[in-house]
Parts: sequence; C-alpha cells; structure tokens
Amino acid sequence: QRIELLVAWLKECSPDIVCLQEIKCVDDAFPRLEVEALGYNVVTHGQKTFNGVALLSKLPFDETKSGLAGDDEDAHARFLEGVVTLKQGVVRVACLYLPNGNPANTDKYPYKLKWMSRLLEYTKERLKAEEPLILAGDYNVIPAARDVYNPAAWADDALFRPATREAFQSLLGLGLTD
Repeated sequence: QRIELLVAWLKECSPDIVCLQEIKCVDDAFPRLEVEALGYNVVTHGQKTFNGVALLSKLPFDETKSGLAGDDEDAHARFLEGVVTLKQGVVRVACLYLPNGNPANTDKYPYKLKWMSRLLEYTKERLKAEEPLILAGDYNVIPAARDVYNPAAWADDALFRPATREAFQSLLGLGLTD
C-alpha cells in the first residue's frame, strides 16, 4: 500500500508542503486521516482509477481551486492550487500532472499541447499578481537530450518531441526555474 510509504516519508522528511500526482482515487478514497494525523492540511482533486492530484500543507490553506482554466470540457483531475500564508506573505502552490501525450500519433498529443498552452496562460496571469508562485508536479517532459540516456530512442515520444520541449521552454521563458 502506498500510504505506508507516504507516511514514513512525511515523518522522516517533514516537508512544509507536498504535491502529489497520480493519486488514482476519488477525493473520498484518499487516506486523509492518516496524513492529517501527522499535522497536514489536505486538499485533493481526485478521479477514479487514474490521474488525481493532492496538496498537503502544514499551514492551513487560505484558498484552493481545482482544475486548470481554459477548457470547460476537460474533466481530468490534473491541476490543483492552494494559497498559504507565510510570515513573509502569501505563496501560491499549484500541483500539476501534465498529460503524457502518448501515443503521439493520437488525439492524446494535441490534448497535451493544448494543456501546456493553458498552463502557460495560467502562469502569465498568475505572475501579474507578483506573488510567489510554485508550479510543482509531473510535467511529462524531457527538456533536453542530456536529460535522457539515449535521446534517439525518445525522438518520437510525446515527452521529447520538439513542440513539447518548446512549450516547456515557454514556461521557463517567463522566468520560472526548472
């Protein structure tokens, strides 16, 4: 069971904020009590059998919102944001599970690119607020050839296609750090 591994890691590392992806359960099935017993506030955006994201924070959430704007028809549980107040001010944390996009010759790849475009627009809007922003999660991107053992083997994979890498670089171009 994955909860035992998560609880052990939370006890050992004691992070202030945690972003989880692929929780693969609806909100009510998430092991909230076990995590809350360790002093964490929990918010989830779950989905049965696949996807799903969760935010854990030692500080209470001032606000939370699930789903990435820009596509009212997108029912995938891939994005969750929360705002916490620190001594220095507020910080917004977005937990994301970017679509894989494979097989790249199916409608999964255009969905991935559209999702990345929506994330770019979200980020541009959030940066206008001039508040600290953390975008953490599984981007399903291989940013550069040096990030994989055998780049040629990944040439047509959705994670390594030029359009994917360009979309990722667009995020970094906004001033974000990988």
